[in-house]
Amino acid sequence: MELMQIRYFLEAARTKHMTNSAKNLHITQPALTQAIRRLENDLGVPLFAAKGRNIVLTEYGKYMQRKLEPLMTQIDNIPEQLKMMVALEGETIHMNVLAASSLVMEAIIEYKKEHGDINFQLQQNSESELYDIAITTKLFYQGDGKENSFACAEGIYLAVPRNKKYQDCSSICLSDVAEEGFISLLGSREFRYICDRFCQHAGFTPKVIFESDNPSAVRNMIAANMGIGFWPEFTWGSAQNEHVRLLKIEEPVCQRDIIINYNRNKTDNHNVVEFYEFLKEFFMDRKRKS
Repeated sequence: MELMQIRYFLEAARTKHMTNSAKNLHITQPALTQAIRRLENDLGVPLFAAKGRNIVLTEYGKYMQRKLEPLMTQIDNIPEQLKMMVALEGETIHMNVLAASSLVMEAIIEYKKEHGDINFQLQQNSESELYDIAITTKLFYQGDGKENSFACAEGIYLAVPRNKKYQDCSSICLSDVAEEGFISLLGSREFRYICDRFCQHAGFTPKVIFESDNPSAVRNMIAANMGIGFWPEFTWGSAQNEHVRLLKIEEPVCQRDIIINYNRNKTDNHNVVEFYEFLKEFFMDRKRKS
């Protein structure tokens, strides 16, 4: 199959009308019809069937459409992706932040105090490989020992309201709160998965009563005695105040890994490596202070 044949087929499959498809493709109808017939002959199956003045896809045609549309989308996206790769060569550090976004922003603000000429562009896309530095999280991370990857372990606490029920507690078993309502961070899929695994290990499925889009809102809702929630040791900042307490989880052991890695995708990686080293130290310093 040629790329042109695929484009012609997909346009005809979309409109289900040869004349309209030919106009959209800026070719004549006979040329489009001949191209479709050649494709059908090459494949040995009919892709379209006549239905009045229109056409409909056969089962073979429907299968072809399902398989080819995602591929064509990827092909059409290549020019824009190449432009992004060219942009990576400049003084902009492209970051894919899938974990610890609040702490990453603090690090960027601190770094720019001494490096005002460096710009940052952030995205949150688990499918993207077009980045300089990525921050992700895993339940168990087995590093490959490469110099461009760093993992930092972080304990997970249980944030609870300072009420009578928890006033004498400094630690807790997760199974003891199986009936409580949990407040979670909206959009953090990997962190949610990790916390769900903790609960499954303790023998229950968490009853999520509300999700918010930032850690401060989660803390405020817990302070308002609306529920409890998991709280990372240092990446979300301190949760403890006059209304919220952090309890160490005795069973199961609740911990995750924050992974920072960078891509060697530039002719000159100096700026990327320098910020990567700064980010590693920033995370470790925050962990020491927690």
